[in-house]
Amino acid sequence: MEEIFRDQWGRVLASLIGVLGDFDLAEDAAAEAFAVAAQRWPTDGVPDNPAAWLVTTARRKAIDRLRRDRVLADKLRLLEATERGADQGPASASASATSDLRDERLELIFLCCHPALAPEAQVALTLRAVAGLPTEQIARAFLVPAETMKRRLTRAKIKIKAAGIPFRVPPDRMLPERLGAVLAILYLIFNEGYGQPAATAKEPETDLAAVAIRLGRVLAALLPDEPEVLGLLALMLLHDSRRAARFRGDDLVLLPDQDRSLWNWEQLLAGSALAARTAGTKGPYALQASIAALQTDDWIDWPRIAALYRELAEVTGSPVVRLNGAVAVAEAEGPAAALAIVDALDLDGYQYWHSTRGELLRRMGRAAEARAAYRRALDLAASVPERRYLQRRIDETRS
Repeated sequence: MEEIFRDQWGRVLASLIGVLGDFDLAEDAAAEAFAVAAQRWPTDGVPDNPAAWLVTTARRKAIDRLRRDRVLADKLRLLEATERGADQGPASASASATSDLRDERLELIFLCCHPALAPEAQVALTLRAVAGLPTEQIARAFLVPAETMKRRLTRAKIKIKAAGIPFRVPPDRMLPERLGAVLAILYLIFNEGYGQPAATAKEPETDLAAVAIRLGRVLAALLPDEPEVLGLLALMLLHDSRRAARFRGDDLVLLPDQDRSLWNWEQLLAGSALAARTAGTKGPYALQASIAALQTDDWIDWPRIAALYRELAEVTGSPVVRLNGAVAVAEAEGPAAALAIVDALDLDGYQYWHSTRGELLRRMGRAAEARAAYRRALDLAASVPERRYLQRRIDETRS
């Protein structure tokens, strides 16, 4: 039942916001409809079309709410006109209630990731509205008090209403830019979870990596012909498929040392298949997916990976991409060639620049310099597994 509710929340909320244009009223009506479902479905059974049942029930709850508030009489007339086209009972699957759910859910994603909102608000709103996570769980995932997260969400909703941000998918000419923002938010959510071991079975919904993948699947179903959408989903699936082997307790395990029997091969194969569909396209997520797929092979083609990183660097202009590409160069051409690339980058405040330099210097036998680089990376590291890994490297270069 919980899985059904989690899957339907974004659909129902999207439909209600599209009619009401009011985030808070839509959330309240949806919550009431889900509460009714939680009471009735265990005895009556889950309806054939849960989304239609929930949307119809939520609309009626919204009508009841508006009847008690005559200030919103115009919205009441709009809702009642919509309701007249629906079937008589909430248990029957109303075609009118679900015909536009596909587009409305896509509109909800773009609304939550609108560039007028601050990035942290985009993340919070996406997790709350699209993924259906309670505010308290979002707060725990980002290690902030629940009241702080509640205020963040409230400010975002106020901004949407005050700025008149439209509830619609942007026109074709704006789609690449706006879609890029949506994908960036999903990948940010994924990385927040991927940096930690998988969530415990007790509370898997706080695993932001799993939430991001679920949202990525939704977006891929809504935009099946967008290579970058498929590329991002492939990238997340491939990375996450190795996460069980990426940590040993609180210790970080690098790719060459991972136990491949711990990899999620079903997920890995799904990600590889998606990466193959986007191979040859030049978008940043498709290129990264190709790189991630190559890294799962028994024999890794490092020259090919280095070439893909060069393409990715040209597309993004990112020094971080050049840094990651240097790791592939180290495998293909040796650490000296890679160090020349790394030392040309202006990334002194970036943890992974220092840790990469440390690895290259260690491989070149320059232990004292490697130790200094690892220490600087340790000063910048936040996560426990990464700090433990860097301390181990420091200790190893002393011997």
